[in-house]
Amino acid sequence: MKTMPQNTPKPLSEGASAAWPICIGYFPIGLALGVLAQKAGIPWWAVAMMSVLVFAGSAQFICVAMLAAGASLPAIIFTTFVVNLRHALMSSALAVHLAGVSRRFLAIFAYGITDESFAVNMTRFRSGTWSRWSALATNHLANAVWILATLTGALLGQFVPPGAFGIDYALTGMFICLLVFQLQGSIYILTGVLAASIAVGWYLLIPGDSYIVGASITAATLGYLVRHSRRKH
Repeated sequence: MKTMPQNTPKPLSEGASAAWPICIGYFPIGLALGVLAQKAGIPWWAVAMMSVLVFAGSAQFICVAMLAAGASLPAIIFTTFVVNLRHALMSSALAVHLAGVSRRFLAIFAYGITDESFAVNMTRFRSGTWSRWSALATNHLANAVWILATLTGALLGQFVPPGAFGIDYALTGMFICLLVFQLQGSIYILTGVLAASIAVGWYLLIPGDSYIVGASITAATLGYLVRHSRRKH
């Protein structure tokens, strides 16, 4: 395993350089979430608190949709918990590059892990030239933009007609882009196809929202076994 450098010049500027594409993507999606939350009757301060305390776009979109549908509080909590279980997988992968780091740093770092920051940081860590401080800067610069965007959307939502600008499709579009950027070989394409197929079958056969985590874990395991078998032969 490559050793992670402990001291890098200008970690904030390096983190900002890596974070700006995330921030550009976060702003319109955050605006969309804020607008949808405002349309659902959620006050601006609650939207801001949700972004500060949760900082998970998919979970926040789901929460807003369930609140608008009149779902119960236990159902919302359980659903968002299941959806965010994928963070355990992402954290486990990043932990390899954060060995020996204090728990205080890990707690602050873990708060900022999202699908996008995970993808960026994993790529940089694998290059062997990325520090934990640069990774932390990437996480929290993206976090700051997300909070600002959702708050702005909540404040401006009253001026936006319902369904305008394709706002309802914002989160779906973001995840499609993330998937496309990860398809860097046949094994990744196979894993993506498996995940989609298993998710659809799981959703149709098993009630609830466990299909997201179940399909992710199953497809990732099968992808690993296929790659291991190829290397072995």
